[in-house]
Amino acid sequence: MKNYSYKTKGTCSREISFAIEDGKLHDVRFVGGCPGNTLALGKLLEDSDAKRAVAILKGNPCEDRGTSCADQLARAVEQALAQEG
Repeated sequence: MKNYSYKTKGTCSREISFAIEDGKLHDVRFVGGCPGNTLALGKLLEDSDAKRAVAILKGNPCEDRGTSCADQLARAVEQALAQEG
């Protein structure tokens, strides 16, 4: 299992950590953000296909910010998947 950490931009959360093993997401955790939403997101995504999570979450905005915690997670996972090759 490989662990990742991502500094967010444009959201209330400051950082996201997660792991990927065999293409599946694990231990998704946010530092900051709306606790109920970010905790729920982490629980919903446990053992989810990482590529599918990116497809679902990417581009979801929070108000007029142009991004959201979910969108930032999608960007982080996309970047991690690219690193894995």
